[in-house]
Amino acid sequence: MPETPSIVVLPFQNLSGDPEQEYFSDGIVEEITTALSRFRSLFVISRNSAFTYKGRAVDVRQVGRELGVRYLLEGSVRKAANRVRITGQLIEAASAAHLWADRFDGTPEDIFELQDQVTASVVGAISPALEQAEIDRVKRKPTESLGAYDYFLRGRAALHEGSVQGHKEALQLFYRAIELDPEFASAYGMAAYCYCHRKTNGWLADRQEEIAETERLARRAIELDTDDAVALSYGGFALAYVVGELDAGVAFIDRALLLNPNLANAWNVSGWVRVWLGQPEMAIEHLARATRLSPLDPLTNRTRTTIAHAHFFAGRYDEAASWAAMTLREWPDYQTALRMAAASYALAGRLPEARSARERLQKLDPGLRISNLEDELGPYGQRDYVARYAEGLRAAGLPD
Repeated sequence: MPETPSIVVLPFQNLSGDPEQEYFSDGIVEEITTALSRFRSLFVISRNSAFTYKGRAVDVRQVGRELGVRYLLEGSVRKAANRVRITGQLIEAASAAHLWADRFDGTPEDIFELQDQVTASVVGAISPALEQAEIDRVKRKPTESLGAYDYFLRGRAALHEGSVQGHKEALQLFYRAIELDPEFASAYGMAAYCYCHRKTNGWLADRQEEIAETERLARRAIELDTDDAVALSYGGFALAYVVGELDAGVAFIDRALLLNPNLANAWNVSGWVRVWLGQPEMAIEHLARATRLSPLDPLTNRTRTTIAHAHFFAGRYDEAASWAAMTLREWPDYQTALRMAAASYALAGRLPEARSARERLQKLDPGLRISNLEDELGPYGQRDYVARYAEGLRAAGLPD
């Protein structure tokens, strides 16, 4: 258990009787999780790990052990016509004792106020000594437009699917949110992050045009709210990875970590940029922190792949290959992991495994060559890292 109070917000039940409203109840949980995570005195498990329990009957003691938390927040959301009811109960994991329970009623126009009430009540039950100023800061609304917020929630839900269609739909929904509220910083940040996925999966259609659009979105996210950790981390990562502005990107990510040290994704993207900066040991530390905050994250394979890169550039090729192999067991077509596996196996002297990974990589991307390798990589500040990567892939049989 961490020394500070630790909590997970489990998925709320959707009692609306309409599966289409599932995204709404999921969004409520995400917003409460984000609000709680802004408290430096709380250790908050991320949304992705919490949602592995969605739709399951849970034993609170077991969940507490699996996630290493003292408290669980569970509840339900009922949305019908022009009324919304949120119920919540705080449970101590070890004893299964109910510490607090309450019900909040209102209209859809009151949704942010209802979230504020739930968050403030939970924090008050866990740690009455928390500063009132922190509670006031948590109440900051992401947008005044309920329509924009609705599109934002739908976009988050689509992005978590991880499919080509899901990413395409998510990007469109974030743009719709921006149309309704041109000052919605998080929507700009999430739209920019969609382009990161497009680059890493080779989905960029017009490279220069999409890079320019990524820069516009990322900069706008950061300009609109310099205290929004989500906008700063996603926008900073997009600037570093897609636009190639590594120094600016890492500065924004560092500010996000300062503002919200419980945001798992901020630690994840920080791990990537530390690899690019030639700081593999720090990268591993940050990625371990992300894993601790989100131990059951469905996207943990991306974290494993980043750890593989860190070990590779630290010269630990067998460890790098092992981490890449863990990813490939679940995501056999993940090109980033295949490239790392091929290069790591080759430099570790395991040529048959290196060639096998390279052959699968070339089936997925027949046009990949050493000469265009940098288009597929991040903005490495250490040029010898790129040379070492190329050396490994060349040894695996990738043509120049």
